[in-house]
Amino acid sequence: MSGLAWLTRRRHLATPRSVLAGEAAAEAAREAERAGRAEQDDAPRESRRSRRSKQPDGPDSAAQTDAGKSAESPPEEPEFPVTGDVRAAAFFDLDNTVMQGASIFHFGRGLYKREFFDTRELLRFAWQQAYFRIAGSENPEHLADVRASALSIVEGHRVSELMEMGEEIYDEYMASRIWPGTRALAQAHLDAGQKVWLVTAAPVETATIIARRLGLTGALGTVAESVDGVYTGRLVGEPLHGPAKAEAVRALAEAESLELERCAAYSDSSNDIPMLSLVGHPYAINPDSALRNHARQHGWRLRDYRTGRKAAKIGIPAAAGVGAVAGGAAAAVALQRRRR
Repeated sequence: MSGLAWLTRRRHLATPRSVLAGEAAAEAAREAERAGRAEQDDAPRESRRSRRSKQPDGPDSAAQTDAGKSAESPPEEPEFPVTGDVRAAAFFDLDNTVMQGASIFHFGRGLYKREFFDTRELLRFAWQQAYFRIAGSENPEHLADVRASALSIVEGHRVSELMEMGEEIYDEYMASRIWPGTRALAQAHLDAGQKVWLVTAAPVETATIIARRLGLTGALGTVAESVDGVYTGRLVGEPLHGPAKAEAVRALAEAESLELERCAAYSDSSNDIPMLSLVGHPYAINPDSALRNHARQHGWRLRDYRTGRKAAKIGIPAAAGVGAVAGGAAAAVALQRRRR
């Protein structure tokens, strides 16, 4: 048993590349948030009023929250999140926590429809998705295969091109796959005056689009290098996965003057135990068996928004994608220069 625990600890250790990936993701997220605020400030007053009157994209989930709670949830809990606590924030994993399935696969389907790549590459995406369903674990070799596929596809394309396509693909393949129960949890943090961030190995531009369409603060995602707005086919650090997610949350919390003990984090995967362990309020959402056991042992709260049939199946882990918003790429270059 001690040997197994040692292996688990080694798997969760951060490396210099995961630290770099986390810092790049944090800088990209803050840059995107600043750009979004500037855009709102520049918009006509009537347009801003119209935006505030609209509900965020996604299902109206407030009435469905109680129906999605697992029988394992405690019957009574103290008031949370705490209204007005500006030193607290919430961090949500994306794939199978906020969204059903792997976002990079849905994005790939949309790109294929637009003849962005050929049938052979689509079949590779489909095989990877099937593997995630069957294996129920984020095998490093398969994650590396996904990463290599995605990098080869976007190399030479403009960041703005994928951002424009991403908006359309969200409407076509992603909007209907948001878990209403998880969406309600995120909204509760927003209503309490807290910031809410997605944290995902998916492309940062995809994650940013999803966060904005759901009315969230922003997203921490995998950052790909770009030069003059064109993808080079290289990552900044490594995919935002496992320990890298924890490093991103840590870096963002420091930059935003947050107290992690007052923050919350939500995920379905045992690979996110490093991130969940950072905060004072960890939640296991639609958990895989390893995370479910870990959560029970440590007294973490559980929520399962799947139907009985789906809950019995193995969840779909996050696929490691690549990408960057323009501001994120600039931030990543600045980070690399400071490290030299």
